[in-house]
Amino acid sequence: MIAAGSTPLYRSGEGCGACYEVKCTTNGACSGQPVTIVITDQSPGGLFPGEVAHFDMSGTALGAMAKPGMADKLRAGGVLRIQYRRVDQGANPFYFDVLVEFEDDDGDLSAVELMEAGSRAWTPMAHNWGATWRLNNGRRLNAPFGLRLTSDSGRVLVVNNAIPAGWKPGRTYRSLVNYP
Repeated sequence: MIAAGSTPLYRSGEGCGACYEVKCTTNGACSGQPVTIVITDQSPGGLFPGEVAHFDMSGTALGAMAKPGMADKLRAGGVLRIQYRRVDQGANPFYFDVLVEFEDDDGDLSAVELMEAGSRAWTPMAHNWGATWRLNNGRRLNAPFGLRLTSDSGRVLVVNNAIPAGWKPGRTYRSLVNYP
């Protein structure tokens, strides 16, 4: 489930992909059970003066925190007080974020696509900012991953098994493949 985070959570894009466990307990429709959300964007600033952190959660995320049959009531509740805690650092089995470096002077990337283990199809990744790209399609991703990079000039580079099956968030994986 996705959410936008306030400036202290989003941190100029560095917080994109961070997972938080959140739960609400102050509204009668709240189940009190935590759900996990992924920060995918920055929320507008200045909405809640004095609040250090806030989340703009998707309707799905809000509904998941509700008691059975009370999702619409919780979504209509407006601002909710929640408890939250960070539960990981960046990418996870449901969210993949990659920083592509050293494209060897072929310009910026216009597209990055990911191929999962056992798949024959390339899945487009969304551009975050700078040279970071993300995939958050709502299901568990299966490594190893191949990457297909397309430069502004239209040149395509395919890197098979760029990210191994035992990948870990925050690690650097190097490839000696480059544009010809």
